[in-house]
Amino acid sequence: MKFVFIVQGEGRGHMTQAISLFEMLDEMGHEVAAVCIGTSQRREIPDFVKEKLTCPLLLVESPNFVTDKNHKGVLLGKTIRKNLRNLPTFQRSLRKIHELVSKHQPDILLNFYDLLGGLYNARYRPSCRLWVIGHQYLSLHPDFPFPSGNILPKILFQLNTHITALGADEFFALSFRNLPKSKRSNLHVLPPLLRKSIFDLQPEKGDYILTYMVNSGYSEEVLHYAKNNPELKIEAFWDKMGMPERYCPLPNVVFHQVNDRLFLTKMAKCRGFVSTAGFESICEAMYLGKPVMMVPVKKHFEQTCNALDASLAGVGTIAKSFDFGAFDKHLRSDLSEAENHASWVSQFKSIFKGVLSNKTSTSGETTLGPNPINKAMFG
Repeated sequence: MKFVFIVQGEGRGHMTQAISLFEMLDEMGHEVAAVCIGTSQRREIPDFVKEKLTCPLLLVESPNFVTDKNHKGVLLGKTIRKNLRNLPTFQRSLRKIHELVSKHQPDILLNFYDLLGGLYNARYRPSCRLWVIGHQYLSLHPDFPFPSGNILPKILFQLNTHITALGADEFFALSFRNLPKSKRSNLHVLPPLLRKSIFDLQPEKGDYILTYMVNSGYSEEVLHYAKNNPELKIEAFWDKMGMPERYCPLPNVVFHQVNDRLFLTKMAKCRGFVSTAGFESICEAMYLGKPVMMVPVKKHFEQTCNALDASLAGVGTIAKSFDFGAFDKHLRSDLSEAENHASWVSQFKSIFKGVLSNKTSTSGETTLGPNPINKAMFG
């Protein structure tokens, strides 16, 4: 089959997932004809993404979060207002996607949780199928844990997830743990989608704590705790624009620009991992058996869900700040041993390959019918 990807460019997780699946589909004899990445003015697409995705690459402006003045928490009201003001820009992005899809005529449009993917499918109704992939689609499973409290963030999260998948035919829900099959025949629970290079790493226990922050404002917390714990060595990754590849603000802290190979190398040799509660990097730590402390981005409902789901899977602990001192005490305790999730993670290819086999005939032709747009996603 021929694929075109649409990938959310917020953070690094969706992009590294796209790289992993790009390589896997190529090995299986399928073709990824082009990749479209949704970008924003506050982020740059890392060089490693452009290097690994060896096909035509289209960058388009896509809806994104607005953070507070400290570049930490998410401001929902301003996010909604800003994205509404940018509707003409997003309409131009949809036209560019349509030109890409019309040129390559894929069998499958695979969306890595970008709003433009669902909006494009609803607006242009292409002849290809829409498949969606991400941890967020696990929220359609009855065993997904929603945090208690204010109902509005949950509604907005579900609405966002619904829009990314308007008219979708297949839902690939990435999960920290192996859950029972859903009653929905088109909802497939899969292990995390990790890059194949991680399977060649040999974990070691080094002398530093690794950290990654999706919003650069959390660097203030990193520096605060580093000053208060000068005996701790901290290696940090961020994507702050205008900063050098390697930045050493304190003797015990090094900040690196996001780099896939270096990040995994550092992950394999760290004592433990502290991060905002994104899905991908937590899964990488999970596979390598590293103790994890998760700090969900403030007012980011999806990250709160991620942290709760990961803790239920025995992946790590949840914290309100980048308290490296408290994490160091945890690492020195008898409770810091991470559970072994390698067996579940290693099953992605076989499960995904099985789903693809059911979608193609023995002659190799796709057995996909017309694309009905008005499917009830939450039915």
